[in-house]
Amino acid sequence: MKIIVLGSGVIGTTSAYFLAKAGHEVTVIDRQPAAGMETSYGNAGEISPGYATPWAGPGVPAKAVKWLLMKHSPLVVRARFDPDMWSWMLQMLANCNHKSYEINKRRMVRIAEYSRDVLKQLRADTGITYDDRAMGTLQLFRTQKQLDAAATDIAVLQQSGVPYNVLDPKGCELAEPALAKVRGSFVGGLQLPGDETGDCFKFTQKLAEMAKELGVKFRHEVTIENLVTEGDRIVGVKTSKGELKADHYVLALGSYSPFLLRRIGIKIPVYPVKGYSITVPITDASGAPESTVMDETYKVAITRLGDRIRVGGTAELTGFDLTLRQARRETLEHSVTSLFPQGGDVSRAEFWCGLRPNTPDGTPIVGPTPYRNLFLNTGHGTLGWTMSCGSARVTADILSGRQPDISLEGLFMDRYGSINKPVQVPSGIVVAA
Repeated sequence: MKIIVLGSGVIGTTSAYFLAKAGHEVTVIDRQPAAGMETSYGNAGEISPGYATPWAGPGVPAKAVKWLLMKHSPLVVRARFDPDMWSWMLQMLANCNHKSYEINKRRMVRIAEYSRDVLKQLRADTGITYDDRAMGTLQLFRTQKQLDAAATDIAVLQQSGVPYNVLDPKGCELAEPALAKVRGSFVGGLQLPGDETGDCFKFTQKLAEMAKELGVKFRHEVTIENLVTEGDRIVGVKTSKGELKADHYVLALGSYSPFLLRRIGIKIPVYPVKGYSITVPITDASGAPESTVMDETYKVAITRLGDRIRVGGTAELTGFDLTLRQARRETLEHSVTSLFPQGGDVSRAEFWCGLRPNTPDGTPIVGPTPYRNLFLNTGHGTLGWTMSCGSARVTADILSGRQPDISLEGLFMDRYGSINKPVQVPSGIVVAA
């Protein structure tokens, strides 16, 4: 079966790889000169199923007001006349309650845990390396209020069977020895030992090469212009290099997915939330993190990637603006230097930003559409790296007529109601609760 994958970020590339492993003839189209050049390039480096948490949660609106008043705010909203932005924000606010939070977090943890398992198997099968470590995540709390608030997350982790450890300050220092240098600046932490770290860009580039060995064709520097429809099927993709045809199509264009879908009558609530990172060369390994430390105060992830520290964070609602703003760099520098002051040289850091494709409920959109041969794999937000292999494997299974290993409940686009025509679930695929 011929399949065209639209997009060659980590989501599109993993989709192409697993589709090729399933025996399909796959072509990937992307406007960039190589795989993983946009949002996958400089993300925080976390593979964190234990930290798979929707941004929409109880108390978030009140927290957001407080964050907006902070100097080093984890949230920045640049108000603009953009109906999509305001619609997305209203839907997110509608999910800021206990019931929705628990439902959404369970869905996210389900696919994130599965994705980590698929990645482990991929690593065992191929030997792929990408500055990877399997030493867990430490969610670090600077205040007792933050530590107390972790009870909600812990309850969901327990229900989902995700291992965790609640640590006192000494336990945090045992997990991350360099934190002993800033003793007294935190009150405790939540350790998620099943989490991993790694360079998403290195992974994506290497997996693209492995996909090519399986016969996948990557057509780079090709602009996707439109999808050609005929009844309830896609019959081609109009591009800057002509029209391309296949039997099935997988759309993995991240934040840009809604633009293409809107032209064929599909609306999905995926909106870009801009994130920033700095990549800091390590100057003193003993003063650097061993794995990932999530600074809960600033919502910044500090991750060890080989001889570098990746510091990623900030949620900036500003549409598709990719301006690098110095104030966001200062927030990242403040977080890493306050916890790992001797680890690296921030003056030599690479500064980057990317657009995370967020859904208002946090769960990605994976699966069928109203068109029988068009499938989505998008909306992963900050967890594209974490969920990539699992989402790709689910996508490949559905297109191959195999029942995926996890429940598909809540993953399809129809969870947002009847704004679109009904999705066309392939014969034999069961959406189990």
